[in-house]
Amino acid sequence: MARQTKRALLVLNDMERNQLTKIHQSRTAPVREVQRAGILLRYADGESISGIQRVLGISRPTIYKCIDKALAMGIDGGLKDQYHRPKEAVITEEAKAWVIHLACTKPKDLGFAAEVWTLRNLADYVREHAIPAGHNSLSRAAKATVWRILNANQLRPHKIRYYLERRDEAFEEKMREVLVVYQEVNLQNQKDEQVQRPDVITVSVDEKPGVQGLKNIAPDLPPAYPRHKAWGRDYEYKRLGTLSILAALDLHDGQIIAQVHRRHRSREFIQLLKALDARYPEGTTIRVILDNHSSHISKETRAYLATRPNRFVYVHTPKHGSWLNLIEMVFSKMARSFLRHIRVNSLDELKQRILKGIDEMNAQPVVFRWKKFDAITE
Repeated sequence: MARQTKRALLVLNDMERNQLTKIHQSRTAPVREVQRAGILLRYADGESISGIQRVLGISRPTIYKCIDKALAMGIDGGLKDQYHRPKEAVITEEAKAWVIHLACTKPKDLGFAAEVWTLRNLADYVREHAIPAGHNSLSRAAKATVWRILNANQLRPHKIRYYLERRDEAFEEKMREVLVVYQEVNLQNQKDEQVQRPDVITVSVDEKPGVQGLKNIAPDLPPAYPRHKAWGRDYEYKRLGTLSILAALDLHDGQIIAQVHRRHRSREFIQLLKALDARYPEGTTIRVILDNHSSHISKETRAYLATRPNRFVYVHTPKHGSWLNLIEMVFSKMARSFLRHIRVNSLDELKQRILKGIDEMNAQPVVFRWKKFDAITE
């Protein structure tokens, strides 16, 4: 009798019937909602519980439960699962804090070989040491449990995010000094080109070591349109060694004064200084923007500078401030032009092609300008 009374009370309006029909015929809705929509439609049409069971192949307790929820909470309540927690969480806040502490500790500090955790290794360590640490609730913690604890605190112990530490205490002061020099050079360059060159010539100096000499094992294959639209190159190659490019950029006319050597020691750097000394007239001060590489400030270099008093003036870029040196723009242009994909048969050929590429750049010089000087006034 109770079921007959409930069936009489389940009345669907047009909107509810259309909603249930749409869900019951859907190919993308969850299976449980499709089944429940069919139960409610057939029950509202007067079908018996046994008839619904035969047609839909669903157990009677499931049918009764769906109908009871629909009668108590409405159509939406009969379709959806009720969220409930069968019991309170057993993982304490202290246990979660212990997992976070482990995630913030390197595995190598706990006797492992790894530098960072994997989720599996961290979960294994948590289960093994949970009881001795007094956190019995984690004695059977799975990877998913550990992941939920870490994710709630946005921790990613398996990743490393790199940063650049400023190790130069005078970074701001040195940067400002370099930018002041660039601003002065820009003002000089804005004057009439017919004006005699200034008494202070500013050049940007640095080295590009490790330029590889690579030799083809097999010849390159030219494009064969339409089948092959690019050059073909064998994956294998032979290493011939490396060369270093020592270069100075004249910030006034864009000319590049460069040398190519097998190494970049003090003696090679002194050769570049001698080339600069021979290039500019006597009485002119050569202001050199450069970093603190050992060859720039070695005893051998200082001994040479002592023989040319007041000829060279150093302006040092701060540590980790290579981006302040405009010669880096030249090296970038080399890497993107004639050094890109270069293959040679000998290191001598590599040297000649580097020098030829620099001559080509000097044929169309570019006066690099530093355009932002906000840091000077800040």
